Amino acid sequence: MADPITSRSRRGVSSPDAPATLDARRRTLPRWHYLVALLAGAANTLSFAPTPHGGWLELVIFAFFFAWLTRTTSWKSAALTGGAFGFGNYVTGVWWLYVSMHDYGGMAAPLAGAAVVLFSLYLAIYPALAAGVWSFCAGHARNGARDADPPFSPTWHGALAFASAWAIGEWLRGYVFTGFPWLASGYAQVDGPLAGFAPVAGVYGVGWMLALVAALIVQALVRAREPRGVDSARRGTRVATPALTALALIAAGLLLPLAQWTTPANAPLTVRLLQGNVKQEMKFEEAGMRAAIDQFQQMITSKPADLIVTPETAIPVLAQQLPPQFASAVRNFSDSTGSAVVFGAIGGTITPDGRVVDYTNSLFGVTPGTRDVYRYDKHHLVPFGEFVPWGFRWFVNLMSIPLGDFARGAPVQKPFIVHNQPVSLDICYEDIFGEEIARNIRESATPAGVLVNSTNLAWFGNTIALDQHLQIARMRSLETGRPMLRATNTGMTAAIDANGKVIGRLAPFTVGSLDVTVQGTTGNTPYVTSGNNTVLAVSLLLLAFGFAFGPGLARRRNGNGKP
Repeated sequence: MADPITSRSRRGVSSPDAPATLDARRRTLPRWHYLVALLAGAANTLSFAPTPHGGWLELVIFAFFFAWLTRTTSWKSAALTGGAFGFGNYVTGVWWLYVSMHDYGGMAAPLAGAAVVLFSLYLAIYPALAAGVWSFCAGHARNGARDADPPFSPTWHGALAFASAWAIGEWLRGYVFTGFPWLASGYAQVDGPLAGFAPVAGVYGVGWMLALVAALIVQALVRAREPRGVDSARRGTRVATPALTALALIAAGLLLPLAQWTTPANAPLTVRLLQGNVKQEMKFEEAGMRAAIDQFQQMITSKPADLIVTPETAIPVLAQQLPPQFASAVRNFSDSTGSAVVFGAIGGTITPDGRVVDYTNSLFGVTPGTRDVYRYDKHHLVPFGEFVPWGFRWFVNLMSIPLGDFARGAPVQKPFIVHNQPVSLDICYEDIFGEEIARNIRESATPAGVLVNSTNLAWFGNTIALDQHLQIARMRSLETGRPMLRATNTGMTAAIDANGKVIGRLAPFTVGSLDVTVQGTTGNTPYVTSGNNTVLAVSLLLLAFGFAFGPGLARRRNGNGKP
């Protein structure tokens, strides 16, 4: 059996006659193996925004990552390799959290840096778990260490196990402890060759397909490097089949965007997305609050549109305490121009004795011709920023920023109606949870045709977080077949069509208004219909098959030399 990395001197390959202690020593991978995996993970950060068409780079890096995994000789070394790759990816991909904790939160630099490292180590648990599970389900961990042949042999069930384990690991990362699916591998494919699978199976399904294609490429390369035998036709088949399958999947990903899962509905809307560029350090000071309210009052009433949207907490006061001048100006402007206005403010309930309880991060909507005020309350809250996880009050106390425990809104909330067009609102990083966006469409009595995200990324300064969040929003449009509108404080304020293409954007850190026209849609993509259930069910089924039959397949392969 050929070695995918070549080298008979590679650690992990030993004679069956060698003593057990010598065999174990030879199977211990050198430390630089894990360093290379870490560097590969760091390089994978370059696949994400702002790198254009980074999906192709990611495919190359994932093929290398899988080939590197094949050097491992036990589930432990596989898990360490996956963890090193993940840590390299996350510590270079979410370093901007340091900016929020240190620059704006006032946390000491060493503590903020340590927090980013520890958080990245936590996130790395999930790719480590995925690599370890792959090692078991491919029959590699339980059989390779007993055989004279190198422990890795390219198999179809091994490739499917890698794709499935990777998808399950990413889903768990986006679910456990309220989830943090930032840098899910599928996001880099927004402009890549596999973006067409997004409306079918969502971002985790795109990641599943990425891992499968990468594994098949490695499988084909390994087969191509095997010694030429008498049965050259069979050898050619073993090379061509995985290679052609990988090419077919890439072709499908490139062609699937031609499919129309949704159709235009209702009249197009003229939209104004406001970007105030209010400095974060001034946002909650008395003078800064008054200036922000005056600024957004002027921006809202400067020009009519079907829909006008401000950033998250653009009006940083309790809704019941809105200045009368702002409230009357917005109401009169809406009634006189026919403009619907959505603005961010703080929600809350005032008790009979005058206390404010159940604070919420909210959006309020004013519709022309009615005194009713629409309200959306954020459901998926940010740990440490909007609620304090149990046992972490000490950590929050290290930062001098206004944090607190907010109440949660309902998982599914009614849309905001703008000229007969239902609009689904979400706040801040709620749009990184595609399943929740899909659920809101799927379970709503009036499914939305337009998505709106109102956010404030000023916490993260001028970093890659802005580009990454825009890329995430584009994935939501691909998954749902609906346009996404983003009103942000400092950037990226943008409009995205139903095909995930940016049709307009404002330069970051400028004050301005983005005027666009968007067409709402109706109908459900397969992902909206089933959410993450499809990729989870397929992955669990394939992993169960691999775990049950993988070892037997490996034994038969190593026993008779056949795949």
